[in-house]
Amino acid sequence: MPYAGGLGASLGFGVESTPGTDVTPTVWYEFLDESLQLVPTYLDSMGLKTGQAFKRGARTAISRFDVNGDITFEHADRGTSAAAGKGMGFLWHYALGSPATGAQQLGATSAWQQVHQPGTTDGLSLTCEVGRPPLTSPYTPLRFGYTGIKVSQWEFSCSDGALAQLKFTVDGINCTTTGSVTSPVFAAAAYQASIFSFADAYSGGFQIGTGAQTGTGSQPGTGGTGTGTGNYTTLTGTANVAHVVKGFTLTGARPVASERYGFGNAGLKREQVQNGIPTIVGSLDAEFTNRTEFYDLFSTSATRSLQLDFAHGINGSGADGAAGTTGTGAYRLSFVMPFVKFKVDTPKLNGPDILSESIQFEAYDDGSGVPLQVRLVSQDQAF
Repeated sequence: MPYAGGLGASLGFGVESTPGTDVTPTVWYEFLDESLQLVPTYLDSMGLKTGQAFKRGARTAISRFDVNGDITFEHADRGTSAAAGKGMGFLWHYALGSPATGAQQLGATSAWQQVHQPGTTDGLSLTCEVGRPPLTSPYTPLRFGYTGIKVSQWEFSCSDGALAQLKFTVDGINCTTTGSVTSPVFAAAAYQASIFSFADAYSGGFQIGTGAQTGTGSQPGTGGTGTGTGNYTTLTGTANVAHVVKGFTLTGARPVASERYGFGNAGLKREQVQNGIPTIVGSLDAEFTNRTEFYDLFSTSATRSLQLDFAHGINGSGADGAAGTTGTGAYRLSFVMPFVKFKVDTPKLNGPDILSESIQFEAYDDGSGVPLQVRLVSQDQAF
């Protein structure tokens, strides 16, 4: 028998060929929470009638529909199977609009990498099917199919003693409740995912540099799935971050035209194309370890590159099957920003305790067209 409440809930995505057209989900995720909602706009007549004080139900109408809300995931290290993928790379593709170039094998091993860089989300839309169980036996989940879903903002966060999370703020077109919830498909026991955590930000994985360089290998998936190093960005002039950093947040916002209502569309908006300049900002919650590493960069408007990697093994082995947890074939989540400006830096003295330092930065395009790179290494051969 299904569970009542959240224990029986499900959340899956289907790729729409036409934005706003309801499709069946093909990939499902474990999630922490969601707040997706259909928001109709009502128009009430304000006409005056002798002796009539209250608005009348016969003279009200829905003029348009909107969908919005948040979804929060824990950041897993792989998908449902090696061949199918369907892991976090799928979500990063639709968040960033990264090229659909697949994955690339790392040498003759079982490790594969994905390189996600910001592109356009125009033409990319999803149906998000949420299964919500009612408190009526047999508690069979009811279908809510949110169509035309676009990621307007994403936020990655990880702090001391916590698991890594990825939060989506989405904009959609409509919600349908017809049909039944599609039975979710998750990984088999032999391919269970682990979650990246604060402890996976290993020594040597958090670096600040003076620049960046692009690799000479082919982009993952270009010309097939051949082996190689991949055309991913690495830092130059690096040094390990000396500060004790207790929390990291990275947020990307993409303005979209969410008011595209017009005649002939029955109150539904048309595809929400990008209509503004996207931004990538971040913050560090740190102890005030020294002045030169961040504060002096902030006060002089100096430029640096920044990289944070999370890496681990499963049962002591990386995605390549080799022993170890931080090598080139380890399960990895990597953020690289080639051009960063530190815009806020506030050391604070709060009594006798250690001084805290709140640092905020923004990532810019350094001329290469790549303000951010998200690199995943796992056994997923596709996303």
